[in-house]
Amino acid sequence: MTANSTRVLIIGGGFGGLFTALDLDGVGEITLINDEDHFLFKPMLYEYLSGEVEAWHIAPECKELLDEKVRFVQGKVTNIDLDAGAVYVAGRAEPLSYDVLVFAPGAVTNYAGVEGAEQFSLPFRALNDANRLRRRMTEALDHVQPDAAPQDTRSALTFAVVGGGASGVELSTKMADLLRDAVKRRALKGEPRVLIIEMADRLVPGMGEELRHFVEDALHESRIEVHTQTRVVRVTDRTITLEHNQQHTELETAGVVWVAGVRVSPLAEGLKIGKDRRGLLMVERTLQTREYPNVFALGDVAFYPDVVPTLAGTAQLALQESGLCARNVRAFIEGKPLKTKHFVELGEAVSLGTEHAAVLSAGKVIGGPLARQARFAMYTARLPTWHHRLRVGASWFFEGTQPRPLQPLGF
Repeated sequence: MTANSTRVLIIGGGFGGLFTALDLDGVGEITLINDEDHFLFKPMLYEYLSGEVEAWHIAPECKELLDEKVRFVQGKVTNIDLDAGAVYVAGRAEPLSYDVLVFAPGAVTNYAGVEGAEQFSLPFRALNDANRLRRRMTEALDHVQPDAAPQDTRSALTFAVVGGGASGVELSTKMADLLRDAVKRRALKGEPRVLIIEMADRLVPGMGEELRHFVEDALHESRIEVHTQTRVVRVTDRTITLEHNQQHTELETAGVVWVAGVRVSPLAEGLKIGKDRRGLLMVERTLQTREYPNVFALGDVAFYPDVVPTLAGTAQLALQESGLCARNVRAFIEGKPLKTKHFVELGEAVSLGTEHAAVLSAGKVIGGPLARQARFAMYTARLPTWHHRLRVGASWFFEGTQPRPLQPLGF
């Protein structure tokens, strides 16, 4: 292979795939395939829900970000023939051929076989998911009569968030702040009810104690109900059934949001590559698959053997892996030795409502409004391309990042 003629095909336009493509600028003939026409900075999807950021801030179009030499294909990958070096995309008569494949399709929501969960609950992984949830909250508010009793308001504005990881904490605090603000603006009696449902004995189990202190304070301040050691039995269009201590409880809800983990992309299931018990592709410390040295895998789909456990499945890990992947793809093409790397946590930032956050950096934790600003600054630096970072940073600095209230539909 030569650097100029090698066909590099990248599946997935998330942190792993997009940033690998950006780092490979000038190497071979690069093609990026993605389901959507945009990249999504998922750590700030909560701020999109609350209206603190706009869609273009966190979901720029892939074509806008990529060099003109990189070919972008929007479409759904239907099959991968590793032996033939071919990838099939829905709607295309001929497969796309490659010499080197970078496999980073991300993950999908894991409903764990719970009855009605996939049909009736709301996922939270894409822009449209956030749009649907915001509309659901607004519709629930619009159904509350101005003279409703406090308990009727509480009943009509009951939302359950399934999953007590960082996603559940960030999402529930945003929802509680938005709903409480709307109740106040509409002069309604009572307050909303937001619950977090978690099977483990505590929330965000991998989080350090200092950061946890801020999380627990934020949940208490937002009056969010925390239900640990609780399993979801069933979800319907208006109810959720919970099991705790072998007792079942059915609650009426205005909506159930499902952030209780992910599973490996279905694309990985049919690949003739070794997997762990969770279905993750086993990769070497160079990110190469063991069976096909010209196939690299990273992000949510791969098990990397040398990483701090708390990083598994995070955008931060995929972002770090993309740098190693690009470097090793380049070395593979040029016939040079490939590198390995031990991945560690670079810092942690948790949004805690529309006014507060908690940030862990260099072993120190800060919380409150200052941490919220620090989180915006931290994520500005991690957005793709300097041009996009500059535009977004200027927008946040000059136009502000205040939340957008839940206005009645039609306004």
